[in-house]
Amino acid sequence: MYIPPFDNTSYSTTTQSPNPSWTYGQRVGATPAGKDWLAGESAGWKVYSTTEMDKNRDRECLNKLLNSGVLPRPMSLVSTISKGGVENLAPFSWFNTVTNYPPAISFAINQNAMGSLKDTTANLKNGQGFAVNIISEAFIDAPPEFDEWALSGLTKEKCVQIRASRVKESAFNMECELYKSIDIMHPVTGEHNITLILAHVKGAVDLTNFKPVARVGDISYARAGDTYRIPVPSWAKEGKIQEALKTHSRITIK
Repeated sequence: MYIPPFDNTSYSTTTQSPNPSWTYGQRVGATPAGKDWLAGESAGWKVYSTTEMDKNRDRECLNKLLNSGVLPRPMSLVSTISKGGVENLAPFSWFNTVTNYPPAISFAINQNAMGSLKDTTANLKNGQGFAVNIISEAFIDAPPEFDEWALSGLTKEKCVQIRASRVKESAFNMECELYKSIDIMHPVTGEHNITLILAHVKGAVDLTNFKPVARVGDISYARAGDTYRIPVPSWAKEGKIQEALKTHSRITIK
């Protein structure tokens, strides 16, 4: 299969939302795009039984299913340091924000290729702090499973509040301290394959300059391109919402 070269043209256009005339209670099939979507739905959905996959210990199939279904996922490089001063750099796509007050993020550490948990797990718990660095297009081609700064070709830069280094080339670095570490145990086998990290961050983005990268399944990645804007209504103050709730009595607010 021929894959054309990467297009280095930087662009980001802001447009209206796909259905700017949407009104409260409007059904999906009220627009041409909605009708097309429902036509696909009528053909039937494919159902996967994660229970059966689990019974068959089909971890690869489970991984492909979640990687391809929950997307796009932001990507980051987590830089840590051991008590002995050895620095480590590892990529994560099971990563996201948790809350803005207190500012907290999360990421999950899976087993490495040898079947053991990454060095990052031990480093995160040593109280030295760590940096979470957002990946941009310019350095997405760094090896996907590297643990050494030298292999990545990236530059160490001193942090302000922690001992670990940050990635100088990253346009957005977060200096963090461990908030909580949760070992995820398999409910049936009791295996410990993943550690969930909740991090407290100690320290409006132009997408054209930022060029963030997202993971979208298997070995595919996506760039951030066009955006569209949708106003966020106030449920308490928006009169149209209250009217819609009365008209469409099946909608309830809890």
